[in-house]
Amino acid sequence: MNLFRKWRESLNGLFGSGGTGSSDRHLKELAAEAERASPGARWAVFNRLGDAYLKEDDRIRALRYFGKAIDALLEDDQPEPARAVAKKVIRLHPEAIRTLCTLTWLDLASMKVGAAVASLEEYVTVAKEGKRERLACGQILEMARLFSDTTFLEATVKALETLGCSEDSAQAAEWAASGGSPTAPEDRKQLYISCLKAAIGSNKKMKAKGSLA
Repeated sequence: MNLFRKWRESLNGLFGSGGTGSSDRHLKELAAEAERASPGARWAVFNRLGDAYLKEDDRIRALRYFGKAIDALLEDDQPEPARAVAKKVIRLHPEAIRTLCTLTWLDLASMKVGAAVASLEEYVTVAKEGKRERLACGQILEMARLFSDTTFLEATVKALETLGCSEDSAQAAEWAASGGSPTAPEDRKQLYISCLKAAIGSNKKMKAKGSLA
């Protein structure tokens, strides 16, 4: 049976006259099939499953499936849809530290400096409140190493200082003063590849540490 047809039938069971047990079974079956599909096909189903669970007020499952959608999009090299889903997660769960980090990387990959600075500031706030400063400092210093824009570099200096990482802040300040890190990518394509790779790596790392979103 077509994957999207199964999804529609699952939602009919979820919001129609069928019992919740039946609807839950349909959604689980669809989720299992989505796991076996290609990334290009399954991200949309994961996203819709997240929407369905959100309508059922099951925020945990909604966040889990939105996260799976982001994973699939990153794997399929689709940063813009991944950014859209990430923003949805943050609206639902503003403390989503893993997603905020991923979103900052995706903003950088797309050369959206203003958006990257805004995402970075949110990331710093959540990291500080969640006592995840050291992990965040490592990610932010790597962002500063790769992205040579002066506005963003100055934002990383402030961010690292706010998180108490004074040595990292000094390093970022040095790069800002000299126009960027000597190991920063030389062209836009390489920057895109490096930032997307970093987004995937940071996402997996924080997920392995138990971060739901």
